[in-house]
Parts: sequence; structure tokens; C-alpha cells
Amino acid sequence: MSPWTPVRPEPERFHDEGSADPPRIVLERVESGDLHRRTERFRMLHRIAYRDREYGDLLVPADLGSFETDLTSVPTIFTWLVPRTGRHLPPALLHDGLVHAPDELPTYLSVEGHVLDRVAADRVFRAAMRDTDTGPVRSWLVWSAVTLSTIWHGSASWSPARHLRYRLAALATVLVVAVLGVLATLDLFDVIDGVPWMGERSFARELAGGLAGAVVVPLLLGLTWGRFAIAGVVTGVALAVLLHVTVALALITLAYQAAEWVARRTPVAAVVIAGVVITADLVLVVLFVSPFR
Repeated sequence: MSPWTPVRPEPERFHDEGSADPPRIVLERVESGDLHRRTERFRMLHRIAYRDREYGDLLVPADLGSFETDLTSVPTIFTWLVPRTGRHLPPALLHDGLVHAPDELPTYLSVEGHVLDRVAADRVFRAAMRDTDTGPVRSWLVWSAVTLSTIWHGSASWSPARHLRYRLAALATVLVVAVLGVLATLDLFDVIDGVPWMGERSFARELAGGLAGAVVVPLLLGLTWGRFAIAGVVTGVALAVLLHVTVALALITLAYQAAEWVARRTPVAAVVIAGVVITADLVLVVLFVSPFR
């Protein structure tokens, strides 16, 4: 099925094992690690099923006792864009079950006996998000992210040469877009003058040129991904558009983690940090809320 084929959402394709009832997602939280660095995962206590248009009924997990998931696998700095739960949660759990390491037993059950590789699992994931009526932009972003992971880890059906070609195309796209994004930013603020589509123009025209380049360049680079060209285009454009937001959020996250590290080890620092936060809040209130400004 083409990714552009219109598909009416069919949430009833997700159901409980052995019935037509809506899926019950029952999770048990599992923590591991030491006091200061803990990993959070979840064990599914109830199996869910999805009736795929090509592969029929797929049940996850195969073994309730050993299967664990991190829900939607999203880095913390991107959870504002793709939260760990939502309409995409059942497809995310399904995808976690469909993907397993080559040396592991399958973590899913196929009623019709199908064996799915990572590429097929990604395709099922995309269709499942459509069926749960996940937003189209979010669906494309998440599907492109898991496709990038598939390209990096490879598929059992690929030759080493094919895997290397996909990897090089993806790596080149990410590096070129990131470097051009930095150069375009420096050009916008007249630190350098080396991006052809921006040139020596007004700020508004350079900004428009930069945005155009953030679409056209990833579009061309994405075509080198072959059968995954759509994922390449989406990945490239998303990286170009979200580069500055991601850097800003990464810096804020690092600052927060540093503050937590200091506060845990120096009680006085906790008071200082609290004072800085309260002062900043008061300044904002005075500047934007107070009627006396």
C-alpha cells in the first residue's frame, strides 16, 4: 500500500486478544539502575492485537512475562512535539513488539504465521497510526524517525552493500543539513557570507532564503535514500526547521541537569537556585502582568 493512499481511520482494528473489544492497555512500571540514574520501562500485563491489512492479526507481546517497553521511544527534548502517550501509544506498543534483535525470539505473535522484518514493522506502524487517527504531521515525523533507526540497524533481508548505501545516504543528509543550518544562521546574522541562496540581502529576504533552503536542500538529499526517500525528505526538513529549537532545548536541558546535580550535592545551592527562579518569575510578573508597568 502506497503511503499516499487515502486510508479512513479504523480504530476497531486494534482489539483485545480473542475479542472485538477495544484494546485494554495495562502497564506495570519497572525501574532499574542506582539512586541517581534510574531507567524507567513498562511491562505489558495484557496483550493487544492489531488486524493489519496485509499481515492479518498481530498480537503483542508474545511473552507477557519478559516483554518491556519504553512506550513511545522519544528523547526527552522532543516530548513537547511527540509525547510518550496519546493516540499513537497503541501503534508504538505494537511496533516495539514487532521489532526485535536478530538473536532474539520474536516478541509478537502472527495468527497467520507471518514473519516481519524491520521494514515491514515500520510499514505496519505507519498504517496503525493512521487507524488511530494520529495527526498526519506527527505520524510522518514518528514514522521517519523509526525508519532512520531501521536504516541504521539494518534489515535481515539486506546485503551489507545495500545496508552501507542506506547508512551513508542517511548520515550524509543529517550532516549536510546540520552544517548548512549552522552556516545559514551565521549568514543570517552577518557573521559570515557564504550561503548562496541567502547572499547579501535584507534580514527578511535572507530569512526567506534560509527557509526555502531548509526545504529544497533536504528534498534533494532525501532522494538519495532510495525506497526510503519520503522518510529522508521528512527527516531532513524536520532537522532543518527544528535545528535551532533543538539546540535551545538541549542547552536548557543541560542547564537543568547541571542545576539538579549541584542542588543534590550542595544544600545551599538549592536555596540559591530557588531564589534565582523566584526572582525571575517576579521580574516577568512585573514586566508583563503588573498594571503599574
